[in-house]
Amino acid sequence: MTLNQESNDNMSSDGEPKLKYDRMGNDVQNILVTDAVSCICVHTKFICLGTQWGVIHLLDHEGNTVPFSQGNNQKDLQAHAIAVNKISVDENGDYIASCSDDGKVLVYGLYSNDNTHSLTLSRVVKSVALDPFYYKSGSGRRFLTGDNKLTLYEKTFLNRLRSTVLCECESYVQAIAWHDRFVAWASEVGVRVYDLVARCSLGLIQWEKSLNRSIEDFRCNLLWSAPKTLMIGWVDTIRICLIRKRSPIELQTRDDTEYLVDPVYTFQSKEYFISGLGPLDDQLVLLSVPKEPDPETGKSQRPILIVADYKDCEFNEFSADTLNIRGYEEYSCNDYFLDMLIEENRFFIVSPKEIIVASPYDIDDKVNWLTKKGEFERAIAVLDEVGGKTAQHSVVTVGVDYLDHLLTNQQYEAAAKICAKVCKNDKILWENQILKFDAVKQLRAISAYIPRISEQVLSPHIYELILNEYLKEDPQGFLKLVKEWNPSLYRTGVIINWVLEHLLTTKVDNNVYLEALALLYCYQKKFDKALTTYLSLQHMDVFKLIKEHDMHTVIYDKILNLMQLDCDRAISILLEKFPVEHIDKQHGKTKIPVEVVEKQLENHDLYLFKYLDAYSKIEPNGRYHGKLIHLYAKYARPKLLPFLRCSDNYPIQEALDVCQSNEFYPEMVFLLSRIGNTREALQIIIEKLNDINQAINFCQEHNDKELWTDLIQQTVDKPECVTLLLKRIGNYVDPRMLIQHIQPGCEIKDLKECLAKMMCDYHLQMSVQEACKVITLRNYFDLHEKLIVGQQRGISVTDDFLCHVCQGRIIVRDLSNASNLIVYNCRHSFHIDCLPNGILCNNCYVCSAVKM
Repeated sequence: MTLNQESNDNMSSDGEPKLKYDRMGNDVQNILVTDAVSCICVHTKFICLGTQWGVIHLLDHEGNTVPFSQGNNQKDLQAHAIAVNKISVDENGDYIASCSDDGKVLVYGLYSNDNTHSLTLSRVVKSVALDPFYYKSGSGRRFLTGDNKLTLYEKTFLNRLRSTVLCECESYVQAIAWHDRFVAWASEVGVRVYDLVARCSLGLIQWEKSLNRSIEDFRCNLLWSAPKTLMIGWVDTIRICLIRKRSPIELQTRDDTEYLVDPVYTFQSKEYFISGLGPLDDQLVLLSVPKEPDPETGKSQRPILIVADYKDCEFNEFSADTLNIRGYEEYSCNDYFLDMLIEENRFFIVSPKEIIVASPYDIDDKVNWLTKKGEFERAIAVLDEVGGKTAQHSVVTVGVDYLDHLLTNQQYEAAAKICAKVCKNDKILWENQILKFDAVKQLRAISAYIPRISEQVLSPHIYELILNEYLKEDPQGFLKLVKEWNPSLYRTGVIINWVLEHLLTTKVDNNVYLEALALLYCYQKKFDKALTTYLSLQHMDVFKLIKEHDMHTVIYDKILNLMQLDCDRAISILLEKFPVEHIDKQHGKTKIPVEVVEKQLENHDLYLFKYLDAYSKIEPNGRYHGKLIHLYAKYARPKLLPFLRCSDNYPIQEALDVCQSNEFYPEMVFLLSRIGNTREALQIIIEKLNDINQAINFCQEHNDKELWTDLIQQTVDKPECVTLLLKRIGNYVDPRMLIQHIQPGCEIKDLKECLAKMMCDYHLQMSVQEACKVITLRNYFDLHEKLIVGQQRGISVTDDFLCHVCQGRIIVRDLSNASNLIVYNCRHSFHIDCLPNGILCNNCYVCSAVKM
């Protein structure tokens, strides 16, 4: 399967690198000044480095030399005369083995001279492999060598070695990889896997040959990435194989080995040669070299480390990092090595003159990369996932960097939001960041996020800085903050001085600043100044201020201004009353004396009218009803007549004069009738109002025979009035009064019907009167009879009765002291001897005294 090399399209979706790279320094640099790397073997304890001069260096993972022998402080091991081809280390790191083209194989104990060997085979040895359990006694102390055959060496009696040729090869054994019971090795025909327990080959994985190149010119890279997983990278092809145990059915039907090799994945690259490979969690790491030379120089291109996903039979690159290797132009595919610590996911990339260590990005690396890319929010999210802090970074440090970045790019609103997220409850941090906004004159952006609750409150100076910027740049915003912020956050005196200075030195719209100034005065409890400021603004909040702070005594000289601002609300305040338990006897029930209001409004009749009109509804004493007559006549005549009807506290003659001067006839009718001048009132109704129905109603109301006579005499010459009189007069006066006054020849409409109704009404009235008379007489005699019966009835006298003069019992046991008695119907009883002079009276003495 062909490798997908479209690295730009197959990078991880966020472009984030998988690995970071560090050049190994320290003693490695000194070693490679005079020598060059020919092979490497990495163990969890150390690194074994083989050089072109046949020397083996033992290093720690940081590149520092580790002595081979603590006794003589031996820093290196001259193992071979020429370049070291291969180094192998056992699982415990106690022994190392090496081989070279000089034909020598060395097995060296780092901690003991036991089980060490130095073999001279007189032939080129390309590969060697120690048994992973070589350090264990009873393991056989085995190791493998690879030249033109694969040979197994085992320890026998007296530390002697027994060699066994496992396989004859057509060419050199290039590479050997040993894990547990399985050994894999490569020759020019392919890769074989051998079962050391069963002493049999599990099969050959043949390698495709090319006409353009020889397979022997390329190093085969073998790696057991898991107990039964073999990775192979050779030339430009990758194979991943699994060692599978045959099923019982397969073993019964076929004479085969217990295990078999199953190639699961195969990928081929059209652009790269493979220099090394290894696992990275569930992914694959490849060290590769481009096949084609540099088009400009004609020399080799830089090596590339690829991280790819190989599942589902597809090869997709997640990252492809070009490595900056010194002298790469002169190197080929075989000059690079890739070894690793699988447990730590650390990779050692080796060239002849340097070693680069690649390791996965940790949290700090990821945060560093994200911040360099300007993705600070993702960096903060990464830190939040691990508790907000690592060895190098924290949400605060990254957040501050992000804040600086946003401020530099003039993204002030975003900077304010991130400031709130980063600073949280850290007051000092808050203040330091706010000063940065102050430096760029953007405190307005942070104002919505600054802490204002008591637990997080900052220095007053900070809030004052923000208010000062709003004061100069945004008047409406300044007013809004003054309304919303608790005045305890800042020094109100300082802000007031700034506002006053601003008003004096700057041409601005004063109204907004004056409103804010009024609020600030309120915060200082200087309510009189606030009141004056609101009035100068004609601002409605003045009424709220007066009510909330009970400033009624302060507004005596400002009543007219309040009335001009809002008459209804002003009157509401002027009429506010004291609580019942705090009524001021001198001024009455209202908090502002009516005399004060009248004095202030004496030259403004309309306002005075509205005030007294409202005042008269809550105070019935009628003190100002006379003045109200004039004001109603001037501003609200419809209210005048109802007022005259309901009030008894105005001078009637003065009211009548007002009505006469203004020709208010209905009101005059009422006033005249009220003073008893009903005949004049009737005349006004007839002559001025020309309302016969009202005249009739007026006569009915007063039920005066003279009024009826006047009405008849004044209207009898008007036929239409006669008709109405005929229809309605029958219930009240003798119809003959009207009929006698009708002039002969007068034409009266509907005369017959009118006469009939009049007579009917009159007879009905007479019948009612007779019936009422009969009922009254009957009731009289019934009640009289009932009274006589009641007075003739006897009264039961008991021992409980007392004489209301001597308070003794009425009934006595000693007849010598007995006296005549008198008991009234009211049940009061007396001894006759106790009465004054013994005189009897028809009325009870007690009841008579009470009535008096």
